[in-house]
Amino acid sequence: MIKRTIYLNRINPFIDKDIIKVITGIRRSGKSVLLQQIQDELVDRGKDRANFIYINFEDLQYESLLNYQTLNQELVKRINQIDGKAYLFLDEIQKVKSWEKTINSLRATYNCDIYITGSNSQLLSGELATEIAGRYVEIKVYPFSFREFLEAINSDQQNIDQDFTTYVEVGGMPFLSLIYSDQQACDTYLQDIYSSVVLKDIVDRHAIRNVDLLRRIISYLSSKIGHPISATGIAKFLKSKHRGSSADTIIDYISYTCDAYLFTRVPRTDLRGKENLRVNDKYYITDHGLRQTIVGNNQQNIDQILENIVFIELLRRGYHVSVGLNDKKEIDFVAQKGNDKRYYQVTYMLGSQTTIDREFGAYDDIVDNYPKYVLSMDKFDMSRNGIIHQNIIDFLLEK
Repeated sequence: MIKRTIYLNRINPFIDKDIIKVITGIRRSGKSVLLQQIQDELVDRGKDRANFIYINFEDLQYESLLNYQTLNQELVKRINQIDGKAYLFLDEIQKVKSWEKTINSLRATYNCDIYITGSNSQLLSGELATEIAGRYVEIKVYPFSFREFLEAINSDQQNIDQDFTTYVEVGGMPFLSLIYSDQQACDTYLQDIYSSVVLKDIVDRHAIRNVDLLRRIISYLSSKIGHPISATGIAKFLKSKHRGSSADTIIDYISYTCDAYLFTRVPRTDLRGKENLRVNDKYYITDHGLRQTIVGNNQQNIDQILENIVFIELLRRGYHVSVGLNDKKEIDFVAQKGNDKRYYQVTYMLGSQTTIDREFGAYDDIVDNYPKYVLSMDKFDMSRNGIIHQNIIDFLLEK
């Protein structure tokens, strides 16, 4: 089990503070393990494990607690048995109806430090946002980065290119680091994750009847990673396959996939007007290994996969990411974190003058002094005109 340092560093400032720590992310991305690592961190700080209360709401033994009133009664009883501060670790709490009432009450009434996880972005919408506004911090957890993947498989990096090829094919779901050399086992595990996300986090939650339509939309988004998407475009595609659907239904289904952290919607921003455009957003999948399961051909669509890997890595590093439009030219990613702003172009290889002109030329007429990058798998440094060229693997291994 590798230490998820990047997330622990974000949580550390809030330990023992009167603020609810909300850990979110796609199913099986490592949220439960992170809860365990937080407990280890607390023990290292001198806290007694006897003061810890851990409940995983996907465990059937806690089925009677899937209501905020019964959960509140149980937690109050257990808190009162603890001498000193209680530490609550509540895993997959979205399964508890009206859970936010219990959490807010406990925070306000008892001496406790609260950590919760959830696999749906609606966890932090609606009543919760109203009830505890300003009293929670969200930490988003993603599957393993390439650096974490190498650590998990104990790579000596002597065969880094082969390791990266494996990562491209299987993705970063943490458990896969134990079975990565068995392709069939990886395929089976990823298919199970995909089915769980679709059925438990989307179909059951939103009472979807047309599961076939949902799967077709997911397949379409997966095949169009990094391409502008519109509901009307999907509707036309489905109609051509004799599977008609309204644009409104398609929009709803896409939003459900984003709620379940399967995809992330990326707005397109006019760099001159600095406004988000309201049409043709792009979508990236949270784990590219799942794309291999859904549509296959990750190696054949390597440009898309590399773009997806870079996008998720930027999110993992805490950047807000958008697609930039500069007149008729498009910048793959505009990444911003406070005053730190960077531009990124991603391509597989700079194998022709046409490709070089396109990737470096995307920055024409951008006159600010923020760093501008072109990322590719090329081994030689092709930086020019103040634009930094970087190998993608080197980028992913940056500390």
